[in-house]
Amino acid sequence: MRHLVVLTLLISLISCLDDPGRKPADIKRDDIFFDYKVRGEETDSDVTVYIQFRSGGPNGRELGLAESEKLQLDNDTMSSASAKLTGTYYEIRKPLDQFNGRHAIVFTDENDRQYREDFEFHTFRLKPGIPRVVPRRDLKIGIDGLRSGDPVHVSLTDTSFMTRDIVEIDTVSNGQISIAAEKLKNLTDGPVVLVLSHETEKPVSHGTKAGGRIIVGFGLQRVFELKGEPVK
Repeated sequence: MRHLVVLTLLISLISCLDDPGRKPADIKRDDIFFDYKVRGEETDSDVTVYIQFRSGGPNGRELGLAESEKLQLDNDTMSSASAKLTGTYYEIRKPLDQFNGRHAIVFTDENDRQYREDFEFHTFRLKPGIPRVVPRRDLKIGIDGLRSGDPVHVSLTDTSFMTRDIVEIDTVSNGQISIAAEKLKNLTDGPVVLVLSHETEKPVSHGTKAGGRIIVGFGLQRVFELKGEPVK
């Protein structure tokens, strides 16, 4: 019986120490890495701001904030949650149609030091759009909301397991991106899913010695029918 009690206490102690929501006593505030992610999708009515704090760097163990610490997005307090795979995180959702523009994430630590991170979020749209049926010619896609030189992640997927999908990074030039007819040879006739996303990642402007990163992205999706003889 005595051994059983000791074993139970040990398991309890290990469980507490391994709790990703706890803030270890040996973690200094300057060793906290800020991991900020802001993501919107055209098909989602909300933008998600997802934040984790990590020990030492981007691959460090996730940490929970102390009760005296505070995290805010545009003066709205963000509360914590926990998932088995990701550990402790902080999340808030905001209406997509009201989120374009400048925002601020402010972390106030237990010593009342503030770390403010300003960022901008912008959607983009297609102009005039993708036709229902697309011929096997150079596909030019007009984009409104991005500047020349902005990178766009492009993905085109058909329904065949035998063909190679198109996955690449293109750059906006004169308000559009272009997919050469030669590349469309990789796809079979029929439904094609086009996914476009623009994402920026940069170090936080105001962080601890461990630093941090902020990733801001937006994406959209279209479905069209590819039809015609492949370019020879």
